[in-house]
Amino acid sequence: MKLEKIISEIQANKVSHKLDFRLKTKTEAFTQLLFCTLFDTNVSVPDHIEKLKISFDEIKDIAHKYYVFDCQNIWNDFLDGLPSVLRKLNSDAASIEQNDPASNSMDEVYMGYPGFFAIAVYRLSNLFFTLKMPLIPRLMSEYAHSLTGIDIHPGASIGTPFFIDHGTGVVIGETSIIKNNVKIYQGVTLGALQVSKDLKNVKRHPTVEDNVTIYAGATILGGETVIGKNCVVGGNVWITESIPENSIVYHQSEIKLKQKK
Repeated sequence: MKLEKIISEIQANKVSHKLDFRLKTKTEAFTQLLFCTLFDTNVSVPDHIEKLKISFDEIKDIAHKYYVFDCQNIWNDFLDGLPSVLRKLNSDAASIEQNDPASNSMDEVYMGYPGFFAIAVYRLSNLFFTLKMPLIPRLMSEYAHSLTGIDIHPGASIGTPFFIDHGTGVVIGETSIIKNNVKIYQGVTLGALQVSKDLKNVKRHPTVEDNVTIYAGATILGGETVIGKNCVVGGNVWITESIPENSIVYHQSEIKLKQKK
């Protein structure tokens, strides 16, 4: 195929997309700037708030090509919500430092824990999500996902403190509800029982009540599934029904001796 033909076909098939990938890269830069504004002690908060506004305006100018939204009120409301988000994140970090025997300092939690970074970006993206900012919350959450392997939909509802230990492979769906003082390990899925576009506005993902620990590889599915208060969910279990509070759920391995040759 001649080069001119190749170029023509590519251009023809790009028409319907109307994508501007600067929106993705600028959102990622904005997210990192947000994290540093909240936690880097060398950063001037007033200076960085101004930088954040400039960065937000760049994002807004691109997004306005495709979406209609009240960007000025969204920005003001987002700023109003930042102190509350920071208080929750400090509570999350303190819980991690106090409960993880591998943690040596708060500095280590803030700078070195992928679970904390994913939770931080979730809480910031969730603020935009609740303000009905289009697309940007999802791009923020996918940025954290790409860096940590932790996939938290910005629409999930998560209390505080919240602790993700290790974290790789954690999936928390859009309509998940996680209450306070919950701890989960790597490979945990809070998912839907079935995937259908008709269920978009239906609660599809589980509810996890206060003081629950969910160990590695557990899969919990369904919008009507509730994990009661004070439960311990063991590794590699598969749950599609509610569990009463104060329960321990575990997978019992079968052990057989090797046959002698």
